[in-house]
Amino acid sequence: MIAGLSEQEIIRREALKELRQLGINPYPAEAFEINVPAEDIANNYERDKTSYKNISFAGRIMSRRIMGSASFAELQDATGRIQVYIKRDDICPGEDKTLYNTVFKKLLDIGDFIGIKGYVFTTQTGEISIHVSELKILSKSLKPLPIVKRDEQGNVHDGFTDPELRYRQRYVDLTVNPELKQIFINRSKVINVMRNYFNEQGWMEVETPILQPIHGGAAARPFKTHHNTLDMPLYLRIANELYLKRLIVAGFDGVYEFGKMFRNEGMDRTHNPEFTSMEIYVAYKDYIWMMGMLEECLEKVTLAIHGDTKVKVGEHEIDFIGPYEKLSMYDSIKRYTNVDVSEMDEMALRNFCGKLNIETDDSMGKGKLIDEIFGEKVEKNLIQPTFITDYPVEMTPLAKKHRSKEGLVERFELFVNGKEIANAYSELNDPIDQRERFEDQLLLANRGDEEAMLMDEDFLRAMEYGMPPTSGLGIGIDRLVMLMTNQSTIQEVLFFPQMRPEKKLKVASLEDFEAIGVPTEWAPVLLKMGFSTVEELKAANPNKVFNDLGGMRKKLKLEITIPSREAVLGWFE
Repeated sequence: MIAGLSEQEIIRREALKELRQLGINPYPAEAFEINVPAEDIANNYERDKTSYKNISFAGRIMSRRIMGSASFAELQDATGRIQVYIKRDDICPGEDKTLYNTVFKKLLDIGDFIGIKGYVFTTQTGEISIHVSELKILSKSLKPLPIVKRDEQGNVHDGFTDPELRYRQRYVDLTVNPELKQIFINRSKVINVMRNYFNEQGWMEVETPILQPIHGGAAARPFKTHHNTLDMPLYLRIANELYLKRLIVAGFDGVYEFGKMFRNEGMDRTHNPEFTSMEIYVAYKDYIWMMGMLEECLEKVTLAIHGDTKVKVGEHEIDFIGPYEKLSMYDSIKRYTNVDVSEMDEMALRNFCGKLNIETDDSMGKGKLIDEIFGEKVEKNLIQPTFITDYPVEMTPLAKKHRSKEGLVERFELFVNGKEIANAYSELNDPIDQRERFEDQLLLANRGDEEAMLMDEDFLRAMEYGMPPTSGLGIGIDRLVMLMTNQSTIQEVLFFPQMRPEKKLKVASLEDFEAIGVPTEWAPVLLKMGFSTVEELKAANPNKVFNDLGGMRKKLKLEITIPSREAVLGWFE
């Protein structure tokens, strides 16, 4: 008996032991060659039956129907499921029938990986199946999979649906809910379509540091760490902007990077502390040009995923074909509040926030206050793709001042379905102006703004060597994938979203059970029966516990004496 294991886990470990005693390695080292996936068989067998007479296939057992000398099972590989037909005399042509009678029927379980060889045929009920001539165990599963029932129409019953378990155990989630793999297939397709589009324009994919001595390129709270050898603090990057701009200074006309960013901030349905961003910088362009480029790029992405520019997102149908509506930051606030905030100073903005019941604090400057008003009153209304343009200079320390509008910068954000998915500037390339912007950020930091940028002297030095006119764009890949796959939470489009520490269930020690009179050899059995604590045991029906002990003794093949009824009743006193 092994403490802490369920009855099923114990049975599987016993099967593992028996397989080894039979001379079968349940985890063989050698490769198993596969010459066809399940999807290929399902799609092509009926029109080309001669190509499937000698196949080699591998997958996970997802169901079994044991029937005398012949049985059916369902195997699942990365592309889908297929039925297999296993006949005793085919996989055991000699007198020794152990492989079928013992190994397949008794020692294999749902969740095990096997490799098979054989040929494809159609059963009398019309189901395409593999007739097995050879079978090999590739991996023994020691934990039982959740049983997800599907009816003939494909409807799921008793599904593995608890988000806490699904996100924490994604390996189980995608095994028993394989249809969810399409979300991540489409995620990969979104990135590849964008990458191919950029490469076709002649722009180069690059890599920049994740550990940075100064966090910059965005207004966000960073994660901080320490490098022992250099004896210096480092930050996980909140953006890669300043390094990509250094490469524009270095003479590249266009550079882009898909990469992880890290922000030590809140978590909700659209925020994860670790997220994927794409940033691109193209020399001799401005933010007006970038709007057109982004429209073209997103149209290509949408067509690749859906074959159409229209996407169903929740209750809305969103059309990604351009041109998108353009609305200035001030005009958008005026549209949805009927108030013009363009001439308000910081105090007036703070008072206006109070009227709108928007919470503020002393660390917020003019830019932050405008951003709070916009977030509260405007964002949720921007369902169809909308460019919000021309931001106040206080909100954007790295964008070029507007060519014709005093106090504004040349910036846009793209909003879709009430959320921002892209941010772009005509990049600031005046090193003196940039230094002054950084100094303004330092003043905000001194007021307690943890998201304010720090002074980056090396970046300023790079700019002093000269940076050509440049337009830059950042896209939140996770949010874009949410739109393309009609998902309402960011956790659904991340393989492994950040989770709180897993709660450890309190489990009584064997000594705890012994202290109330349970014999030493029976304490592990009570744990297998689901009694994690003495309190749980005492809350049960004593007579039922006594009867169940006999059943467990038989199931687990235990050679120990069952306690008397009087002894068991004594545990409950």
